[in-house]
Amino acid sequence: METLLSPRSLSPPLNPKLSSPHQTKLTSSSSSLSFSNPTFSGPKHLSTRFSKPESWITEAKQGLAALSLSLALSFSPVGTALASEFNILNDGPPKETYVVDDANVLSRVTRSDLKKLLSDLEYRKKLRLNFITVRKLTSKADAFEYADQVLEKWYPSIEEGNNKGIVVLITSQKEGAITGGPAFIEAVGEKVLDATVSENLPVLATDEKYNEAIYSSAKRLVAAIDGQPDPGGPEVKDNKRESNFKTKEETQEKRGQFSLVVGGLLVIAFVVPMAQYYAYVSKK
Repeated sequence: METLLSPRSLSPPLNPKLSSPHQTKLTSSSSSLSFSNPTFSGPKHLSTRFSKPESWITEAKQGLAALSLSLALSFSPVGTALASEFNILNDGPPKETYVVDDANVLSRVTRSDLKKLLSDLEYRKKLRLNFITVRKLTSKADAFEYADQVLEKWYPSIEEGNNKGIVVLITSQKEGAITGGPAFIEAVGEKVLDATVSENLPVLATDEKYNEAIYSSAKRLVAAIDGQPDPGGPEVKDNKRESNFKTKEETQEKRGQFSLVVGGLLVIAFVVPMAQYYAYVSKK
């Protein structure tokens, strides 16, 4: 029994293939294979599948970049009504709308309401009114010069510009201007024109209520053309605003109250701990 159960008989037999000349050549040619398990062989497609992980990462990055570019172009305001003041001159009047919103301050609702109001005006009175918003002027000194330049550029002849009106709002300067051909000026009237320029546009623009400034101006001009009563402009706030600075008397009063409070806190901070310490020592 000892012979049959000897340690030599229980040890696993060595793989006879390792002694073959072919296996010896393979182990000697690569040190990484000399210690590998000769009985294991994984599928070959695993090594090729994960050999270059950066390839699919690169493709994913390129796909995301293309998608981002596509979305940016889809939602970009370029090609709608946004342009520089020079592009406004060269592009001409808007064909489908009555607004060139270079400053990008008008909402979709305001654009829709303007289109309904002004298209009805053009259909009934044969007068066309266009609105322009610009952030800042660089080519002209003020809004009136730029409005006249737009009118002359868009409608070069008197016949073309006779029944046209242009309203310009400069958002950075909080001012506006209205110009137009002879038929448009006569239909609106100088009084309403001056009131709209001095009330609706600057007052509401100062409070950054650009949508209300544009639409209220449009309604006021249309009402004048239709011969209806003037709805008026916004309430002009008193330029004498309440000062944020205190008077000398108020400052002295506040300073005295502040000194009293600080002094009380200092007394509490120093006297109370000392009193507690004195009480503690006296007990001992």
